[in-house]
Amino acid sequence: MTQSQTLTFTNRTTSPFRYDIVGSFLRPAELKAARKKFANHEIDHDELKKVEDKCIKELVEKEAQAGLHAVTDGEFRRSYWHLDTFWGFEGIAHTKPAHGYRFHDEETRADSAQVAGKIRFNGTHPDLEAFKYLKSLTDGTDLIPRQSIPAPAQLYSELFRDDEHVAAIKKYYDSEDDLINDVAAAYHDLILALYDAGCRDVKLDDCTWGLLVDEDYWATRSKEGADREKLETTYLKINNAALADLPADLTVTTHVCRGNYHSTWAAKGGYGPVADYLFAKEDVAAFYLEYDSERAGGFEPLAKVPADKYVVLGLVTSKSGELETRQAILDRIHEAAQYHDLDKLCLSPQCGFSSTEEGNILTEEQQWAKLALVKSVAEEVWGA
Repeated sequence: MTQSQTLTFTNRTTSPFRYDIVGSFLRPAELKAARKKFANHEIDHDELKKVEDKCIKELVEKEAQAGLHAVTDGEFRRSYWHLDTFWGFEGIAHTKPAHGYRFHDEETRADSAQVAGKIRFNGTHPDLEAFKYLKSLTDGTDLIPRQSIPAPAQLYSELFRDDEHVAAIKKYYDSEDDLINDVAAAYHDLILALYDAGCRDVKLDDCTWGLLVDEDYWATRSKEGADREKLETTYLKINNAALADLPADLTVTTHVCRGNYHSTWAAKGGYGPVADYLFAKEDVAAFYLEYDSERAGGFEPLAKVPADKYVVLGLVTSKSGELETRQAILDRIHEAAQYHDLDKLCLSPQCGFSSTEEGNILTEEQQWAKLALVKSVAEEVWGA
């Protein structure tokens, strides 16, 4: 018996749960084939949707069998974890830059989002429709349908991707404050629409903070005249503005990542440089944090997380199929508990398994084995 098993822990009925997920799952071969046919104009959107619906229904059944409390649609309707959401707002255009995002070992497909008018939520959005179907699969069950969306700060960052993007902003916005206000309002309205559709669990995925902690990346940005503290202030402002005055029974959490594409990564560095802003001041109930490698640094910055908030330790990697050593995970959980109360900790994979439709390099069997390990370890530590 571990020391933790002699203690009493808070029962979790809302996110985060003791064993949890970040959200995306490997796309089934059937879905990949259908998306390829759709891209080649061999099937229409309705035919693609039928395949998506079928695969999502099967996924939710597997999530329930795995014992998960909060379930997602695996992001099966998206190509990217972030861009598809951006393209759903009015005033945002789908563009094709010269290069994709540069990761450690490869470059992604070349897609982006650019200002093409005043940004707003116009009452319809692909994520809203996606959630409605997910909720229909959970009605009458104990499952909680979770909607993951990229953080407002992520959209703001994308809009400043290069000189062409900045020039597009200037066509429609005279001030940065107006841009920030419109992005925050668009997100706020989308979240309220999700709430009205029955959503009580929203997670903001956010790589902006993960890039800010990378000293190599920051050395380049500072030479370009960027100010890290100013960006931290801006990211915090735009995220919190989007989350202001939301219903009390809506749980909002955030996941911080350093890049997750085809099993490679984009940034490195511990959370220390952003802890005073992200951990201490962002208006979320919990932080899902990547901690699966030395690139994430130590647990010391967790001391900045308010005592009433939860931290979900991403100690199990989604980038490889190799199963972690159980004892190593247990040891790491108790190491983290030196900086944040064990009762306020949970466990999950460090990221999704398929942040883009390409997916990470592991099998579906390995994916589910990872989640089984997360559940088993969490039950040993917290009895839940």
